[in-house]
Amino acid sequence: MTTALSLKDRLKAARQGTETAAPAAEEHDQVPDSPAELGDVKGHEQVEPAMSKTVMEWLNVYRAHFEEALPDCVDRSVFFAAVRAVLPDLAKCTPASVLQALLTCARFGLIPDGAQAAITRQGVIASFVPMYQGYIELMYRSGLVESVHVGVIRENDEFSYTPTARYPDDFVHRPDVRLTQKQRGEVVVAYAYAWLKGGARSQVILLTREDAEEIRDEFSESYRRAEESGAANSFWHTRFLRMWEKSAIRRLVRVVPKSAELRALIDADDAGERGETQILHAPDPEAARLLAEVERAHAAAEASQDVPAPKVVRSLALKRNKVRRRAGRRAGRRG
Repeated sequence: MTTALSLKDRLKAARQGTETAAPAAEEHDQVPDSPAELGDVKGHEQVEPAMSKTVMEWLNVYRAHFEEALPDCVDRSVFFAAVRAVLPDLAKCTPASVLQALLTCARFGLIPDGAQAAITRQGVIASFVPMYQGYIELMYRSGLVESVHVGVIRENDEFSYTPTARYPDDFVHRPDVRLTQKQRGEVVVAYAYAWLKGGARSQVILLTREDAEEIRDEFSESYRRAEESGAANSFWHTRFLRMWEKSAIRRLVRVVPKSAELRALIDADDAGERGETQILHAPDPEAARLLAEVERAHAAAEASQDVPAPKVVRSLALKRNKVRRRAGRRAGRRG
């Protein structure tokens, strides 16, 4: 015979269950005695408690590597939260490829949240894919770009483009924001431009759908592999508009002042499309530290040159005059 529990009994039972479960949750943050293979993580959408523990163990084993790789400007807690979310989807990838993809992402200081960057799976290989917001983030960090605008033109939007005209008559886009996207029509052009430090505006980059498809067909190995396998799961399949916009941003990178880090991001992105190791193109934390030291030393040297030193020059001149007088007296005695 089953006895129905009163509300008071159920609350008491719930409190006891919570107290019992608390120590298990704390174990997830403890450093494991031995490294856990990423292959132990099952690729479910919902992270089960056991799998969550395995993810935390893997992260704790390599946490020091990520801490060293991440630039100071990146929030560590945000980065690790994004990594925890993406790891279960990479369960079938080799641990080495997962580690190098995430370390590449960390060295560039991008968050693998699907907005700045993504970690994708091609068979058993994990790859780092910078998204267009990641490119924009690195443009801002360079200090050479004030702002970046990315947009799309739909069939029924009002726009004009005259590349030979001066700003602001060269490009005009006037979408009717009161209309729905369906009423505005399909996207026909993606565009991007930047405002540079000092107030100048860059060239406007415009890409038609045909331009985007040509870029996809010529340069994207992941798209070709997905087509050949019939999986149709590359970003060009699942996020065509985002990749179209990203292609416009990459074209924009050619016409704006860019940092060494931004050039390296392009190289790493291209290496990933070719299926090559990407971390070879990522910034080296030790090299970055040495570069920072050199820049500080250079700035200090320039500052020291700006300090006027008339007293030193005068004292040197006085010494030279004294030497000349003594030499003259000696010559007179010899004569």
